[in-house]
Amino acid sequence: MATIGLDRLYYAPITEDESGDETYGTPVMLAKAISAELSIELAEATLYADDGAAEIIKEFKNGTLSLGVDDIGRKAAESLTGATTDDNGVLISASEDGGSPVAIGFRAKKANGQYRYFWLYRVKFGVPSTNLATKGDSITFSTPTIEGTVSRRNKLDGNGNHPWKAEVNADDEGVLPATISGWYTEVYEPVFAVSGGGE
Repeated sequence: MATIGLDRLYYAPITEDESGDETYGTPVMLAKAISAELSIELAEATLYADDGAAEIIKEFKNGTLSLGVDDIGRKAAESLTGATTDDNGVLISASEDGGSPVAIGFRAKKANGQYRYFWLYRVKFGVPSTNLATKGDSITFSTPTIEGTVSRRNKLDGNGNHPWKAEVNADDEGVLPATISGWYTEVYEPVFAVSGGGE
């Protein structure tokens, strides 16, 4: 179903243990969302046998997330881009800056009034772009855009995979109300039934 809206843009800081597995901090509102564009790059390989394609593999490689927001506050800019605030409260961006990866969550309203919810598990952002224009005969809003690279997370899920995105429709069959009501209280962790194999 088509989506007709975008809101509730959050980020959650990531800390990594000695093995690189991520632990997510409490989600914090990033800004008011204007747009979100996610493009994905896949690694592909084709094995040819008997004059035809015998095996075709397509795996997630990375992605690019471009967020249009109303404003990026000082705290969010520090967390996402590594910029620092000086003693006078001025945000300073340096060439040596490099923000830490964060998880990004948001939701999109569907045409039926329900929502589709997302968490991207690991996004590393660069410095936001700024477009400015002089005021003319009409009012033109200038808003920042911030672009990040989406990658898989290091921590394995219960199926032994490295997830990069969680996505759910609030009206999908079998979705628990607690999953939706708790979407922004913490970054969603995949849940898989433990197989009954004899270990």
